[in-house]
Amino acid sequence: MNKIELLAPAGNLEKAKIALMYGADAVYVGGKMFSLRARASNFDIPDINELCEFARELNKKVYVTMNILPHDEDFKGLEEYLLKLEEAGVSAIITSSLYIVRCAKRITPKMECHISTQMSITNSYTIKYYEEEKIDRVVLAREVTLEELEKIYPNKMPIEIFIHGGMCCSYSGRCVLSNYTTDRDANRGGCAHSCRWNYKLYKNKKCINKENQFFNMGSKDMMALRYIPKLIDLGVASLKIEGRMKSSYYLATVIRCYRKAIDLYYQNKNIKEDEFTWLEQEIAKAENRLTSDGFYRGNVLVEGTLYDNRSEHPTKEYIGYVLDFDETTNVALIEQRNYFELNDLVEFFGPNLENTRFVVDNLYSVDQKENIEVARHPLEKLYIKLPFKVHKHDMLRKVK
Repeated sequence: MNKIELLAPAGNLEKAKIALMYGADAVYVGGKMFSLRARASNFDIPDINELCEFARELNKKVYVTMNILPHDEDFKGLEEYLLKLEEAGVSAIITSSLYIVRCAKRITPKMECHISTQMSITNSYTIKYYEEEKIDRVVLAREVTLEELEKIYPNKMPIEIFIHGGMCCSYSGRCVLSNYTTDRDANRGGCAHSCRWNYKLYKNKKCINKENQFFNMGSKDMMALRYIPKLIDLGVASLKIEGRMKSSYYLATVIRCYRKAIDLYYQNKNIKEDEFTWLEQEIAKAENRLTSDGFYRGNVLVEGTLYDNRSEHPTKEYIGYVLDFDETTNVALIEQRNYFELNDLVEFFGPNLENTRFVVDNLYSVDQKENIEVARHPLEKLYIKLPFKVHKHDMLRKVK
């Protein structure tokens, strides 16, 4: 059995590289055409070329989403675009259009075709159909329960499932609320997340909801960390994290935790309770929404849905990114991301660095060329002398 793939999102080139460095086996990104995340800093062809080259050096993969529900006018430039993706070295496209599949199979046979979650695949009969159509992988709907997933196996078709990130209050993302409220088509890349807005309830033109009673109708984010052992044992091909609009810090934190969980299970055939707890606490350092386990246990009940504007604030604040480290002087060059000051307790972490705490006892401004007490300017470059080794691309956060 092949080792399960950890698949991560990225909204721009920097985030994609971070995702791969922090443990993803593959990344999925949206191009300038045919992608459902119009507000992400989507990739043009030169970016995709650079990302594919970066991924090849790490022996990892790049997938490109072509998952809009296309209308006739959306197909312009399709064949030319597919050829450019194949030339760049893209391993697969993720699509919700059988016409795009047919076109890709005909002119770009080196690229795999993965069927998007937008196609709402929830049963073994549909999977069998796509297998007969020579599809390379299917992404199941988020609405599939663990019990249903167990019944689907065994099968020959590689299956990809979501394990973390945003859920849609509509079925498999097929929502028209955004169309109605903003005239932005959610299924053609324009979702305004109208389900997460604040609302008031009216009856006969009279507001009937009390304060803090009803604000939105969104779903809690999914966190299926504790299902990893079962999913590996079943033979799932790929575990997918959602979040092309998320920050580099969020991606690094979440991907690193799922990477650790997967590796722990392969090494020990077990993940201990205290290890699960630690990983959940780590993820909470980046999460800003409440989480649940989605549909894995069955239909989502009230506790899996958000009806108010409550959100969880991250327990740690991202404050810096390591640009370089001088091993002879133990001085790190960091780029500041949020306010911090002398005597703050901070925590460094990275792809190859376990959480390491340090009380900031020195700060030197590169631009001002002087010692400072407060780092208050976004993206300011600073020197910090450390009693331990760090690496380029490590991050640091404030411990509250």
